[in-house]
Order: sequence, then structure tokens, then C-alpha cells
Amino acid sequence: MDRIIIRGGRTLKGQVPISGAKNAALTLLPCALLTDEKLTLTNLPRLADVDSFGHLLNELGVSTKVQRGTDGSIGREMTMDAKSLASTVAPYDIVRKMRASILVLGPLVARAGEAKVSLPGGCAIGNRPIDLHLKALEALGAQIELAAGYVKATAPGGLTGGRYSFPVVSVGATENALMAAVLAKGETVLDNAAREPEIVDLANCLVAMGAEIDGIGTDRLVIRGKPRLNGARYQVMPDRIEAGSYACAAAITGGELDLMGARMGDMATIFDAMRVTGVDVTEIEGGIRVSANGRLKPSNVSTAPFPAFPTDMQAQFMSMLALADGTSVLTETIFENRYMHVPELARMGADIQVHGRTAIVKGVDGLVGADVMATDLRASMSLVLAGLAAKGETAVHRVYHLDRGYERLEEKLSAVGADIERLSDG
Repeated sequence: MDRIIIRGGRTLKGQVPISGAKNAALTLLPCALLTDEKLTLTNLPRLADVDSFGHLLNELGVSTKVQRGTDGSIGREMTMDAKSLASTVAPYDIVRKMRASILVLGPLVARAGEAKVSLPGGCAIGNRPIDLHLKALEALGAQIELAAGYVKATAPGGLTGGRYSFPVVSVGATENALMAAVLAKGETVLDNAAREPEIVDLANCLVAMGAEIDGIGTDRLVIRGKPRLNGARYQVMPDRIEAGSYACAAAITGGELDLMGARMGDMATIFDAMRVTGVDVTEIEGGIRVSANGRLKPSNVSTAPFPAFPTDMQAQFMSMLALADGTSVLTETIFENRYMHVPELARMGADIQVHGRTAIVKGVDGLVGADVMATDLRASMSLVLAGLAAKGETAVHRVYHLDRGYERLEEKLSAVGADIERLSDG
């Protein structure tokens, strides 16, 4: 099993190219199921989760062709052809690896009138039920059955437009309902819909395919269903969580990084929180410059749905605040089990106390390298960040988590001055 070795204490400086967004890509890939024409996604990141989703589409009968990007982006492009579906069953062996697999449920039942999808797996960061996905599809006329670890959705006569108000904001459920609604007969209204930039990206892709959607970027989406959608060519948005993670790398090492391709509008809350700690953030041509000089100031941060501070940045921010001059308070409102990185940071000398969903971070003068174990995707990055600032050598184990969400991590960090390498036990 691979591990990443970091010899910390180096100041990072230079340019980091930001890849296409993992969370957007995994939402855009199932759009291929909505049309019998070709859909090409460009700026696609090379990640384990993207590859797994491609394999799932192949299982359903979608042909996929992957090649180097031809539009000047650093990512790949994938052309998907779902002219005919070979299956409407998403099997356990693939779905168990990745929660995003549940996003084939809405497109399959919308186009084929039926879908059978294994209950999803993924990172163990807390309870993430899919009940809102199912209730939203039921509002569109789908009949839902749960049996033997699978969700079966049927709509023999096709889905029909309906109204659904999400009792709590849910990104995944909004995505599934939106994709289902574009082929439903009549008008669908989704209230209290999630507003994340990745959902805006999904809606824009669907519009490029011929969908009719009003309210994009708001919490009320109105969709007028079409009998069919056409193919399209669409560029995946830049990854705001990757960009935020490298922004933390600049801050924790007292360096200066230009995040090329990052968009300020997608990350306003992240950068507002960073400025509180004394980090300088400025927009430059083609990206964003993040720089820090001197010890960071403490900050209080609470995660919440967009446009608030994202839960996917909580772990990285905690590593940064572990070295701040004072006490910070982090509150996690999205997932109840997203502090699994705390014991690992403590092994490196961090002073963090967890009380329920609140973490009290008392800044220390320095961190010390240690052997640490990654528990999930964003926790993995928090340990890498801590290792970049720590004295001595840090070994991050279980780095397969990192490969799910960070493209060419060691290469990008090495290029800006980090002493980092990947080693394999085998």
C-alpha cells in the first residue's frame, strides 16, 4: 500500500494548476444517461472516483472514450455514448466504492423507466442517508422499493412533473431530482434546493443538452421537462476544494501560491475566512494569489451549505489553525463524524479538543512529523498540510483516499518547493 513521505519546513512558492472539480465531474458524468447522443466532458480530472464512475457507465452499456484534453485545459476529456443501455442495474461491487454512484438513479428511471442501484458506500464521515433522493423521485411519480441492499425505482409510463420541497438542503438529492426532472412530463418545482457551484455547473450542462431550467443558482429550481435531450460538449468547472486546499498550503507554510484557474466567485466564503487569519488573497489574471507572512491569527468557523463555509474545507482549515497564535473554534454542522483526523493531528503535536460537533483548536508553536493514518479524503489532505509545516518527516498512510480527490498531488506540491514523495510497500 502506498504512503506519502513529507519532509516539512519548506516555504511554498509558485504556480499550482487547479484541476477540474471532482464533485462537479461526478455529477456531470451521469448526464450521459439522459441522451442517446454523445456527451463530451472536458477538463476532467484524473481521479480514482472518476475512473470508477466511468466503469459504472460501461456496466450500464455506455461506451466511453478518454483522451488528452484538446481545449487547452490540464484535464482529460471523455466522450460518452449511451445510444442504447445494456442494463439499468448499478451493481454492489462498483457502487460500494463511491457514494456518487447513487446519481445514476434519477437519470436511469427518467430515461428507461426503471433503475436498480445498490445502496452506496464511500467515506465513513457520518450518516448520509438517501431518503431525500427517494422522496424527491417519488414526487415525480417513481415507485420505490428497498430490498436486499438495493434501491429499485420504476416509472413504466415515465416520470411526471411535480413539486418537492427539501426539508433540509441536500446536494446529492437536488442533483438526482434535477436530472430526473429534465425528462419528466410537465413542470417540476424543487424548493429549498442546494445552490453549490457544482449544481450550477450541472444545470448549465443540462441546458447545453437542451433542458429548460429556471432559477439556476437559487434555492428554487423550475424545470420544464423535454421528451429527449441532445448531446453536448461541456467543460467541467475548476475544483474549488482543491484550490482551497492549496490556499491552506500557502498559509500554513508562510508561502505564496498562484492558484491558476481558480475562480473567486466560487470561493468567497473560504477566502473570507482565510483573510480573518491574516492571509492575503488577491485576484490575478487567470487565477488567485494566496500569500501569508508571519504567524496566523485564530478564527471561528462553522460549516453549512453553500454559500457558507464548506464542510469539505473543515479538516484543511483545522490543520492551518493548529499553528495559529491563539484559540480557534470549528463547528461541523453537516456530518456528525468528521473529526477523525483530530487524533492524527494530535500525534503531530496539535492541541485540539472535540466536544460533540465543536472542535476547540489551541494554536501551538510548531508541529512534529509522525506516522499518521488517513481516514477519509479531506482528512488525508489535512495531514499532508500538517506535514508540510511540521519539523522532520511525516508519513501519511492509506493515501488511496487522496487519490479519490487530488490529481497529481505530489507533482503539484513538489513543483512549488515541497519535499514530498510517494513510496510503495509493494
